[in-house]
Amino acid sequence: MSPAMPKFLYFDDYKLLEGKINLPSLQQRQSAGQLTDADETALGLLELAGTSLKDLISDEGYETAKAELEAIGLDITQKVFDFWKQNQDLDVEFDLKADSKDAPPYNNGVNLYIRIKNRRHGVTVPFDQRSKGFIWFFSFLVWFDAVKSRVNTNNDLILLLDEPGLNLHALAQADFLAYIRELSEQHQIIYTTHSPFMVDSAYLEDVRVVEDRVKEGTKITRELAGSSDESVFPLQAALGYSIAQNLFIAKKNLLVEGPADLILLQHMGSVLEANGKQGLNDAILVPVGGLDKLATFVALLGANKLKIAVLHDRASTPHQKLEDLIRQRLIERKRVLDFSMFLDESANEADIEDLLPSELYIDAFNASYAKELKGKTLTVEELGDHPRIVERINKWLKQNGITLLKDGGFNHYRVAQAALPMLTSESLKPEELAIFDKLFKRVSDAF
Repeated sequence: MSPAMPKFLYFDDYKLLEGKINLPSLQQRQSAGQLTDADETALGLLELAGTSLKDLISDEGYETAKAELEAIGLDITQKVFDFWKQNQDLDVEFDLKADSKDAPPYNNGVNLYIRIKNRRHGVTVPFDQRSKGFIWFFSFLVWFDAVKSRVNTNNDLILLLDEPGLNLHALAQADFLAYIRELSEQHQIIYTTHSPFMVDSAYLEDVRVVEDRVKEGTKITRELAGSSDESVFPLQAALGYSIAQNLFIAKKNLLVEGPADLILLQHMGSVLEANGKQGLNDAILVPVGGLDKLATFVALLGANKLKIAVLHDRASTPHQKLEDLIRQRLIERKRVLDFSMFLDESANEADIEDLLPSELYIDAFNASYAKELKGKTLTVEELGDHPRIVERINKWLKQNGITLLKDGGFNHYRVAQAALPMLTSESLKPEELAIFDKLFKRVSDAF
């Protein structure tokens, strides 16, 4: 079996290049068998350049070595920036020179300098002054190419990578993932990770969960049903990120606070469109999970150059975060709408529920919570005088000692679902339909 066995390369301690390498000191450590991790990577770089320490140190070899280093600099630049998408205006440059005024050991003999040139600013900086993520990415590509060249595998090579990309931020991890995906066309790769950004959501069938289970030991499985929360969390996060990336596909996005707003607006839009009135048209509704999260969503979606409008609940005072967004010109004022705009001028507070007939919404509330209310029913006459019907129902529940949710209140989505069958063009009066007609026209104008 031995001749047919593939070669295995295991990486765990990823070796980083230094920006300046004293060649005589490197030669001494090589002769003494005392090479550091950085030394190993530096020798790998020289192998890629097709040169040696002896050639670089000798005067006769300078021009040849310099030409070879320039050539490999161009080759490495192209290779690295095929995958590193974070900054494309960089070049890798190499130089050889002695500097007797430098600190030891760099004042003795020839030094190899690795510098990164920023074409945008026209300046170079030492390699080790770049971000740690870029240093790691660059070093890994150099080290891997060098090691691979030492192994005569005829492509029968399996790479084992333990927690690669720890020093890379999320987008850079995606770049490294693209590099791994291309390598996998030549070599089989198995890598471990806890990062959701190192999970390729397009190839979830390749993922295996590794767990140390009580009384069972280490288990490697593709079955997620029995896996712990800690084990599947990176997969859940990767899936959530993928969904988020593909959610905002429309050019026009109407941000609303929650799922109750979503289903009521979708339903009323369909009712009006069926009667030849204004609906949502090509805008999509994006529930963000509350008013406090709206500001974050506006900033994130705005960065994608999408058209955004906001439709939110209105309390007695304007929401400060939304006012800040308008002042910072992250969103135009005409695109920030609230439900009180579609009621009479005296209304200074409103939720979407206040746009519905009070009797209809109370009927939906009683129907959806019939079991919990145990025969007790709410009537419009029992409601107080708060401008928002949701708050009036909350007050009634508290007064009657009824607890529907642990933290008080009731599930707005549940009542909205019960209300949908009652909201028809036949059951609603013309003036009640006109409220939503006005709303959708205002949303259209905002876009």
